[in-house]
Amino acid sequence: MNRILAALIVTFFFLTSFAENRNWIAFNENWLFSKGNPQGAEKVDFDDSRWESVNVPHDWAISGPFNEAEPGHTGKLPWKGEGWYRNTFKVDKANLGKLVYFLFDGIMAFPKIYVNGTLAGQWDYGYNSFYLEVSDLIRFGEENTIAVYVDTRKHGSRWYPGAGIYRKVRMLVTDPVHSEIWGTYITTPVVEKTHAEIRVLNNINNFSNAEKEITVEATILSPDGIEIASSETKKVIAAGTSRQFDHWMQVVQPSLWDVDNPVLYSLKTVVKEGEKVTDVKTTSFGFRTFEFTAADGFHLNGRRVQLKGVNLHHDHGPLGAAFNYRSMERKLEIMKEMGVNAIRTSHNIEAPEVLELCDKLGLIVFNEAFDKWDDKADITPETDFYEFGERNIRNFVKRDRNHPSVVIWSVGNEMGDIQTNSDYGLQKLAAMVGFVRKYDITRPVTMACDQDGNAKWRHFDYYDVHSWNYDQRWEPAHKLDPSKSVVISESASTVSTRGFYELPLPAEKTDFTESEYVSSYDLNAPYWAEIPDDDFMWQEEGKYIAGEFVWTGFDYLGEPTPYMNSRSSYFGIVDLVGIPKDRFYLYQSYWRPEKNMVHILPHWNWKGREGEKIPVFVYTNGDGAELFLNGKSLGKKFKNPTSETSIGRYRLMWSDVVFEPGELKAVGYKAGKVVGEDVVRTAGKPHSVKLSPDRTILNATGDDLSFVLVEVFDKDGNPCPLADNLINFEIDGPAEIAGVGNGDQRSYEPFRANYRKLFNGKAMLIIRSQKNTSGSIVVKATSRGLSPAKVELTSQ
Repeated sequence: MNRILAALIVTFFFLTSFAENRNWIAFNENWLFSKGNPQGAEKVDFDDSRWESVNVPHDWAISGPFNEAEPGHTGKLPWKGEGWYRNTFKVDKANLGKLVYFLFDGIMAFPKIYVNGTLAGQWDYGYNSFYLEVSDLIRFGEENTIAVYVDTRKHGSRWYPGAGIYRKVRMLVTDPVHSEIWGTYITTPVVEKTHAEIRVLNNINNFSNAEKEITVEATILSPDGIEIASSETKKVIAAGTSRQFDHWMQVVQPSLWDVDNPVLYSLKTVVKEGEKVTDVKTTSFGFRTFEFTAADGFHLNGRRVQLKGVNLHHDHGPLGAAFNYRSMERKLEIMKEMGVNAIRTSHNIEAPEVLELCDKLGLIVFNEAFDKWDDKADITPETDFYEFGERNIRNFVKRDRNHPSVVIWSVGNEMGDIQTNSDYGLQKLAAMVGFVRKYDITRPVTMACDQDGNAKWRHFDYYDVHSWNYDQRWEPAHKLDPSKSVVISESASTVSTRGFYELPLPAEKTDFTESEYVSSYDLNAPYWAEIPDDDFMWQEEGKYIAGEFVWTGFDYLGEPTPYMNSRSSYFGIVDLVGIPKDRFYLYQSYWRPEKNMVHILPHWNWKGREGEKIPVFVYTNGDGAELFLNGKSLGKKFKNPTSETSIGRYRLMWSDVVFEPGELKAVGYKAGKVVGEDVVRTAGKPHSVKLSPDRTILNATGDDLSFVLVEVFDKDGNPCPLADNLINFEIDGPAEIAGVGNGDQRSYEPFRANYRKLFNGKAMLIIRSQKNTSGSIVVKATSRGLSPAKVELTSQ
């Protein structure tokens, strides 16, 4: 019996015994890796003694080197090629007769998995999870070899995709009678203040050789772990088949999952043959109601909620595509601090931990499966489109459908052939949407569109919500069918470089200079896009618009519009290492009206431009601000909600501030009361290095991280915003350098190094803990001619 099915994942250690109940085994350590395709690498007796020792998740390309001659759209890194991973493990002989599964969260790309020299299965979409049942290939009580072949050469991409086993792996040994992986489907058809009704459908496998009478117990646990409802169902399952067990339960006065109250319940599923427990698993879920309305946008738990969303790519900057939980958690925390309440997984299936984090943090998810339906989805000329579509949509939806954060499915992004009905486009769309609805009936389905001239094909008849990218392109479709809500699935695409300011200000959004950086005044966008202020205004004027997903929350590797020779994007609201650009504060001033804040730009270091006029912008949640230069008031300005131009509604601007060195201060007001102030000062020469870790206590898991901000200050303690000093790092203690970066879209310094040049005064050092080793970690930073810095972390 050798079934290829669907998947989730985690890490690795040697296995000697298993408990009776379901027990996921982390399978991430002690892999051996080699680039290329050596003959016989799948065989048990293959000599891999000279291969590199790695842990997964692993991205073979992020270490570089960069190839500056390559186009920048995929990051100039060596991700195309072939590679092999090998590992050995044991399954105790006492488990003979049980089933063994391997689950892979994502392998880029076209993996083939061999167990003890025999092909166990393969997959063809690098962003999707999948699993294999390999019991017939296991030598119980003996050493086993697993080998994974990876080939990225046929993968197409518009950004850096990474390469290799870049998400976690897990192994499961279980009784032949067990709950199907992703076979639990929890819905809440009735959610009221007084009570909620829960329908549970559990697929139970009997992969034994005999008919079995099976009992399934389903128990709901409160957020505190208290049993509050249960149901029991008994059925007979024929040998080698599966059967669905259904349960209907009620919970009194449920706590609702919300963006401000992300409360989670659990369902415990116990599978029994007589009195023998053959499987136990727990599934998180939440109670909430939501609706995309035609006239009033998105409603969550009975109230209107504007979607303040961002698009996020899957890479982690200097860490590459290799998934890291803490890195992703930090990404989402930074976005929430800005005011984000929603995430679009652009344009692919994300790691399962992303959905878990969104559940935990209260972030709504626009869950997307594909970019284009071509080589970017690993569809080749030989692919059976409909078989491929159902298999991948099945895994995608079944894996993610119990997450309360997910409120909408997207089957793809900007697919030209679908929008023009070329090559059976609408027929393919109907099939993909149908596959989603086959596996989940509780959420709407959509497709992100960009060709407003082709709305006449009415592809929106096939799905539930208008989703459009940029420049009010939704208007023709909305006029043709106003019964559907509108989501701006990609907004803004404003481009900028952190800490870089260029004069004069652009007269048009597409006025790009030869500097190959883009000014952080945030007035530039490609011809097809817009600045943030436009989207704010359009949403205020169209309450039927559910909200926006900004392109993008973070800079990412590849797609470096408008300077395609660079190696990473300019679109991010924060840079590649998570340092906010000025735009961060523009969004925060609008998206978080309750947070008193003031932000001033640019810096105030303009040597040689004394007496010249420097435009100054202020972002505040207040209604106005007063600007002071060296203590002298330059007047108050107020936001104008009726301004004919969007920029006048959301930014305060002084266009003729004459530069003189010293202090520039903005004081913000709301209804006449001070809400805060911000100051920039002219800095002297760089004098000392400063290290600021985001966390000082790490877990000794081997993958926990601290992101250490690196800056330079003058002798009076003022930051030096133009500093480009080379900083060297030294780590003493149970940790290592996981990566370095500085947000410079044109830097070709390696991400794996013990040094980094500052870019516009800042850089980022990423520290990773060592596994099972606690103690003090001392981080030192030195630079020629500067006072060094030292910070102490603790691993425990």
